[in-house]
Amino acid sequence: MSDDITEAISGSGGDVASRDKKTSWFYSDIVKDHFFHPRNFLDRDPEVGEFNAIGKVGSPACGDELKVWLFIDEITERIQKFAWKTFGCGSAIASTSMASVMVTEHGGMTLEEARTLKPQEIMKRLGGLPERKFHCSVLCDKALRDAINDYYRRRGQFDKIEAEAARVIDSVSKVTDRDIEEAVLEGAHTLEMVQKKTKVGIGNPGVLPAVEELIRFYKEKYFG
Repeated sequence: MSDDITEAISGSGGDVASRDKKTSWFYSDIVKDHFFHPRNFLDRDPEVGEFNAIGKVGSPACGDELKVWLFIDEITERIQKFAWKTFGCGSAIASTSMASVMVTEHGGMTLEEARTLKPQEIMKRLGGLPERKFHCSVLCDKALRDAINDYYRRRGQFDKIEAEAARVIDSVSKVTDRDIEEAVLEGAHTLEMVQKKTKVGIGNPGVLPAVEELIRFYKEKYFG
């Protein structure tokens, strides 16, 4: 069980303290519900033919790894099943659980609709996430888009595969230059702060010089 959520059990209103007790944050009741009762979690190996698309993002080395399995109706291209496993914190679990509900409710999203799902929409349905946990909802939409591309790849519909519009900076966490730009705009002006938001470079330290260069660029661009 994730340390940050288990501490929330005894806290009032979801108040959680960091290990060093220097910072604290809140989890909504919805987040805690999806952590303690995750929807569509796959607690076994998938059966042959059970799903027709797989997506993956992250790595255990950087603290968060997420794998999703989709079953997509080949006629309507609506997502009928969204199963998942994650190696990550309580926020990652809750975010993925909520994403699986959003994608499959009301008959399921079409692939086109699912591709437009934003981390902010997942956070809104959860009642918000602490700022330092924003990257957890980012993992969900990245893994979902990766699975959609996998579906089209398996069907030989290569013209429908959409590459990430932004340039991938860290191939392990799949953090892009756009993710770093958004982090700087949200107030992360140091490498440590950007890493807290995105996990960039934690499992792939060779990219850190490029990350630092981008931070300097976006700071000058937006803040002078």
